[in-house]
Amino acid sequence: MRTLTFANALNEALRQEMRRNPKVYIAGEDVGLYGGIYGVTAGLFAEFGEDRVKDTPISESAIIGMAVGSSAAGLIPVVEIMFVDFIGVCMDQLLNQAAKMKYMFGGKAKLPMVLRTTQGAGHGAAAQHSQCLESWFMHVPGLKVVVPSTPYDAKGLLTTAMRDGNPVVFLEHKYLYGTIEGEVPEEQYEIPFGKADIKRQGKDVTVVATMHMVHKALAAAELLAKDGVSVEVVDPRTLTPFDEDTIIESVKKTHRLVVVTEEVAHAGSSAEIAARVADKAFDYLDAGIKRVTAPFTPVPFSPVLEQEFIPSEAKIIEAIHEVLGKAVPA
Repeated sequence: MRTLTFANALNEALRQEMRRNPKVYIAGEDVGLYGGIYGVTAGLFAEFGEDRVKDTPISESAIIGMAVGSSAAGLIPVVEIMFVDFIGVCMDQLLNQAAKMKYMFGGKAKLPMVLRTTQGAGHGAAAQHSQCLESWFMHVPGLKVVVPSTPYDAKGLLTTAMRDGNPVVFLEHKYLYGTIEGEVPEEQYEIPFGKADIKRQGKDVTVVATMHMVHKALAAAELLAKDGVSVEVVDPRTLTPFDEDTIIESVKKTHRLVVVTEEVAHAGSSAEIAARVADKAFDYLDAGIKRVTAPFTPVPFSPVLEQEFIPSEAKIIEAIHEVLGKAVPA
């Protein structure tokens, strides 16, 4: 099977669904002629024209407001907020309009819209362009939250998002765009929301990781395998809806859990995952749950400090050793 980058997989999902469904359109800052800051919408303007690929003013409120109104009227907008850090200026449209209209009108108003945005550290973009904020959206009833980690998942999940019929927040880690490649079928396919994927089978410890951290966890698991430690890596793929059953079954097998996210630990997605397991599988745990997250601080601009900020394979390995009751090698 051919391989695609993460960005190209997203581009193909958009292109194929726009060809299939004329109600789908794209809007956002620089998504048209420029093709998006990371090239995800490259080439779509040339094929579909300005009626379906719209460059917008620098107004996140207008972008989400347009998406809410046009989706309620029967279109399927896929709108881009350039960085998740900008979400604060359009939260009313998202959490009070998009998330609640279907509920408030008894299902008569449908909001089939997708909000794509990028997040995460590692590109020297500093404190206002590098945060991970998935837990903000998890807390809002009415929003679905998608966090792909591979090109295969990115294409399938974005296709599902465009067909779901509800407001979907689709989070893309900027590190993955051109760095991660993987096998992706040429035909369209959907990946159901609320179904986690076991990226690596193991028996000694369960590591639940999201987005960029999935790859860090897999690298750590590969290193630990040389020492005879078998790590199971589970990728939730969506945080709302959330597949707690797959994670709990894994913990029942391994009896240990490490949660790895790039969010800060305080009130983050890692806290929710840990709480679910503590609630449903406490008696199966042979050690306390460990979390490997970013420190509770804004993302630093300094390259050295930024690398220290991002959870590393070494920190994941240290946490795994701790739940296994093993001394960490010097």
